[in-house]
Amino acid sequence: MKGPEAAKGGRPVLIVTTIGSFLMPFALSAVNVALPSIGRELNMHAVSLSWVALAFTLSAGMFLVPCGKLADIWGQTRMFIAGNWVFTVASFLLTIISTPLMLIAFRAMQGLGAAMLYGTGLAILVAAYPLEERGRVLGINVASVYLGLSIGPFLGGVLTQNIGWRSVFFLNVPFGLLNTFMAIRWIPRRPGERKSGGFDIIGSCIYGAMLFLLLYGFSVIPSIAAVAFIFGGMLGIVLFVWREKRIKYPVLDVGLFMKNRSFTLSNIAALINYAATFAVAFLLSFYLQHIKGFAPQKAGLVLVCQPVVQAVLSPLAGRLSDRIEPRVLASIGMAIAALCLFILTSFTPGTSLVFIISTLGLFGVGFALFSSPNVNAIMSSVEDRLHGVASSMVATVRTLGQMFSMGIAMLTFALFMGQVEISPALYPLLLKAIKTACTIFGFLCVVGIFASMARGNLR
Repeated sequence: MKGPEAAKGGRPVLIVTTIGSFLMPFALSAVNVALPSIGRELNMHAVSLSWVALAFTLSAGMFLVPCGKLADIWGQTRMFIAGNWVFTVASFLLTIISTPLMLIAFRAMQGLGAAMLYGTGLAILVAAYPLEERGRVLGINVASVYLGLSIGPFLGGVLTQNIGWRSVFFLNVPFGLLNTFMAIRWIPRRPGERKSGGFDIIGSCIYGAMLFLLLYGFSVIPSIAAVAFIFGGMLGIVLFVWREKRIKYPVLDVGLFMKNRSFTLSNIAALINYAATFAVAFLLSFYLQHIKGFAPQKAGLVLVCQPVVQAVLSPLAGRLSDRIEPRVLASIGMAIAALCLFILTSFTPGTSLVFIISTLGLFGVGFALFSSPNVNAIMSSVEDRLHGVASSMVATVRTLGQMFSMGIAMLTFALFMGQVEISPALYPLLLKAIKTACTIFGFLCVVGIFASMARGNLR
């Protein structure tokens, strides 16, 4: 379809896939505020509570690429609708659980549903619009991710305080049901959507185990076990690549990374960007509450500035990437992010609130300029038949980058402060740890600029 015809037919698809992209980050971020209340009611300690978030992340990461491949065989629309059902049912079951084990199990189920949604949503969206409009609609879709991340903690706090923690999970149910029925009604089955070929079950199991070891390993840094898990994950990568290069129907065409320079470098740039930026909010929450002495609510309002700017500007950045080479916009965005990270290393206890908010706002500008054009570059660099795998890779790289980022942050905390409770006496060391992490992140972004520029032009 072209022009107005595409816009008319694609708009319902844009609405449905954008809601789907909103649900995953919202479900991930909203529950964090409810964890203390969940722990009190279900008698869960800190380690078991960490699994409430980790089960969702691990499940989503492990199933993203296999779900993308299955969608190419079974049909992307079918997989998307099934993902809505799985996510919605899991969200409802989370409202009636009575034990910690049930909570963690249904969070993993919710993560599976999110993987089915995100592993297909972008592929369905780009198929509904011509190439010259992809940047705009992908920008809107990316904005929904930031919107979910930004309003999740706020709505989670309001619901937990006024209704109870179960309402945080229940809120996903009406959204999920609405999106399911809209998907059934509005997303057409495309000719040729289902493709012949086998599914590599063994390769999928290796991939899942590899992702589990890597993601869990980075989540338990700086413990000794983390080294073993991460090393096992690295061995899993070698085994996975070895198998996928020799099988007729691989779950992931690893040759794509060797043959398609733009696809490979765009994913590397995304991995670096998320690894360098995701933990910034985590670090600044400590800075604002401990060093600056802000109350949690005030700190949250300050931190929300960045994702709000990202959500507002991402559609514009996506539209620009339809006219300007995505690598140029993405590289500018990465450079702005690097600048902001180095600015963060200058923060002191006396840094003004206006300067903090301005830096976060500029950081959001950089992230918006990078993310939407980079997603456009990834999806536009592959053939239509590979959109399912490309869609799932976008989310997989995001998840890996986020875990790497948190791993770096936790490692710097451990090196400077050890395994002790943060007290006023440790505030100088806390500030040094935050500055060190931001310095590492800043140099990562500098490396990312070169990866982004080296990918070449799409047009």
